[in-house]
Amino acid sequence: MPSLHIAQDDAADELLGRDPLALLIGMLLDQQFPMERAFSAPRLLADRLGVQTLSAAELADCDPEVLQRHFQGPPALHRYPGSMAARAQDLARVLVERYDGRADGLWADVPDGATLLRRIGELPGFGAQKAKIFVALLGKQYGVTPPGWREAAGDYGQEGSRRSVADITGPVSLAEVRAFKQAAKQAAKDAKAAAQG
Repeated sequence: MPSLHIAQDDAADELLGRDPLALLIGMLLDQQFPMERAFSAPRLLADRLGVQTLSAAELADCDPEVLQRHFQGPPALHRYPGSMAARAQDLARVLVERYDGRADGLWADVPDGATLLRRIGELPGFGAQKAKIFVALLGKQYGVTPPGWREAAGDYGQEGSRRSVADITGPVSLAEVRAFKQAAKQAAKDAKAAAQG
């Protein structure tokens, strides 16, 4: 079982390490929301549901209004709790339909990184960039390393990079990833200003 330090909270990180669905939902929620809170949210959801491990089948079958209330909190599991509750439920339904309700079914029999990337990219809420980051997270920290996984993850798969959640192993690397993201945002702003000027 991998030992993760993404949420910077022992209970939340312990769940991420032993529950692939929790990790997948954390990644889903890591959008327009502080990363640590996104990856802490599965632990809060499990606590509110009164379970030790999240179940795709139970999430898929949950009354949407009840699930939305769990997402609303307080504290809310996301900045947009209603839409993210619906997206998490859609994700759970896809896992039930295609992978027997098992998040690790996404990678259990995967022949290569390209197939893994395609499978993740087909999930609700996982665009091209998020899918690459999740492939990198699986490869760097979860022990999921099919042939070609680094290539499938693109720049996020580079050894020693500090680009994304895939590279966070504690407070120091979290700060390094934040600095990288801020520098990238500033560079994009500068490029836009130069193009307009």
